[in-house]
Amino acid sequence: MAFLPESVSRAWEDRDGAVVLTTVDETGNPNSIYATCVGKFSENTLVVADNYFDKTRKNILAGSRGSILFITKEGKSFQVKGSIEYITEGEVFDFMKSWNPEKHPGHAATVLKVEEVYSGAQKLL
Repeated sequence: MAFLPESVSRAWEDRDGAVVLTTVDETGNPNSIYATCVGKFSENTLVVADNYFDKTRKNILAGSRGSILFITKEGKSFQVKGSIEYITEGEVFDFMKSWNPEKHPGHAATVLKVEEVYSGAQKLL
């Protein structure tokens, strides 16, 4: 099991604005969305709330892997890649519901399991 390097974990806490979540469909066509309702469940699990997914949900349920791209307040970018799970109950779902604004539906917790980490072109993990 892979974990975020400590420097990337700190960078996650210092991120600026929305993240970009990318999935692919069954034919390899990418789909990217901006997401602001995000959290770190653990050092190997990043969570994005499914508030208004359509293509993203379909891609995840079809078995897509994914990536989350974020930038820090200092302008340093990081990309985390891995497998994705779509969770509608349990501990991670409850975690998502604890910070997802009540005005959004929070249909599911989209869980990205850390497998690879990059800063720009440099592979960190």
